[in-house]
Amino acid sequence: MKKSSKTIVILAVLLLAGIYFVPIWEIILDAPQYPESLGMKIHINRLSGDLQTINGLNHYIGMKVIEPESIAELKLMPYILGFLILFGTAVALTGKRALLYSWFVLLLVTAAAGAIDFYSWEYDYGHNLDPNAIIKVPGMNYQPPLIGTKQLLNFTAQSMPDIGAYLAFAAGILALYVILRDRKPLTTKQ
Repeated sequence: MKKSSKTIVILAVLLLAGIYFVPIWEIILDAPQYPESLGMKIHINRLSGDLQTINGLNHYIGMKVIEPESIAELKLMPYILGFLILFGTAVALTGKRALLYSWFVLLLVTAAAGAIDFYSWEYDYGHNLDPNAIIKVPGMNYQPPLIGTKQLLNFTAQSMPDIGAYLAFAAGILALYVILRDRKPLTTKQ
């Protein structure tokens, strides 16, 4: 790997390290009775925002209480990210192309696993409702979208990446750039 490529990999590692300090995802709920919106931000190891109010509203429709301390992913994600950072550092220090490819694949697999896990979590909270809930709308589920906007009764739920997700995406793009830039040209025999 070229020296400049190693520098780019270090930059990607630093972007990943930044995820410890910013939210990864954001869910915003808009409704007439909440003109300033309700929001929840998902960080690598915690949730922030209007969680108490959201849990209070969710009670009426039979959703489970969102308890950050019971979400295993919030305990595991800091370690997974730490491993990705250490792996990326090893890639930059050794300059081995095979490690770079492995690291990039691991970044992709981690991102895909995170998206699938988050979708499953949203599905569970939005579909497995308490049958004794105060408000019941036959056939209605309350799963927010993975990405985008969805109408849930009088609430508009918006689920979008936050700064941490963009940092992870940028780190992956930098890793892909190094892979493409440093690949060996195909030789043709004449």
